[in-house]
Amino acid sequence: MSWLRVVAAATLVSLAACSSIDPPDPTLGWTPERLYAEARSEMGSGNWAAAIKLLEKLEARYPFGRWAQQAQIDTAWVHFKDNERALALAAIDRFVKLHPNHAALDYVLYLKGLVNFNEQQGLFARLGSQDLSERDQIASREAFDAFKELVTRFPDSKYTPDAVARMQYLVNSMARGQVHIARYYFRRGAYVAAANRAQEVVRQYQQAPAVEEALYVLVRSYEMLGLEDLRADAERVMRRNFPDSELLTKGLAEDDRRWWEVWR
Repeated sequence: MSWLRVVAAATLVSLAACSSIDPPDPTLGWTPERLYAEARSEMGSGNWAAAIKLLEKLEARYPFGRWAQQAQIDTAWVHFKDNERALALAAIDRFVKLHPNHAALDYVLYLKGLVNFNEQQGLFARLGSQDLSERDQIASREAFDAFKELVTRFPDSKYTPDAVARMQYLVNSMARGQVHIARYYFRRGAYVAAANRAQEVVRQYQQAPAVEEALYVLVRSYEMLGLEDLRADAERVMRRNFPDSELLTKGLAEDDRRWWEVWR
C-alpha cells in the first residue's frame, strides 16, 4: 500500500508540473514582417499592451538592423498613446543614445516634444484655477527644449512647422504661468517675490502677451514696497509698450483694494 501511495503521489506531482508549463508561443517562427504587421494591427486597434509585447519580441529576435530600430520607435509611440509618459521618454532617450544619426531622428525629437507637451496640457486641465508652482512648468520647458532641438537641427523637417507653432504656444503658456505665480505672491503680500517673478517674465518672455500683466504686477509690487523710482520706471515701460492697456486706464486709477477685481 505504501508503494502505491508513493506512485500515486509521484504521478500527481508529474501531472501538476505538466499543467504548469506555459503553452508554446504562437509567434515562434514568425518572420519580422509578420511580427511587425501584427504589432501595427494591434496599434491600429488601440491594443497597446498587445502591441508592446509584439514589438518587444520583434526587437529581441531581430536585434540588429531596421526591424529593431523601428520597434524601438514604435514602442515609444505606443507608450505615448497609452499615457505612459515616463516609459515613452525612456524609450525615446534610449533610441537617441543608440542611434544619434538615424534618419528618423527628427520624428523622434518631435515625439519627445509631444509627450511633454501633452503632459503640460493635461496639467493645466487638471489644475483648473489652482495656483501653479515652479515644478508645474517642468514639462513645458522639456517640451520646448525638444522642439527647439528639432527646429535647430532639422529646419527642413516636415515636423518643424508644427514644432515652431507649439514652441510659440509654450512660450506664452510658460509666461502666463509665471505671471500667475507673481499674482499669487502679490495677493499674499509677498511683494518682493511678486516683483522678482514679474521681472523674470519681462526678461525671459519679451514677446509674450503676458508681459503686459507682468509689468502691471511689477508696478503694483514696487508701489506696495514704497519703491517710487522703480515703480515709475516700470510704469513708464508699460505705458510705452502697452499704451492702450486696460490695466493702465482702469487699474492704476482704482483704489488698491479693488485693482485685483479690475484685472481679473
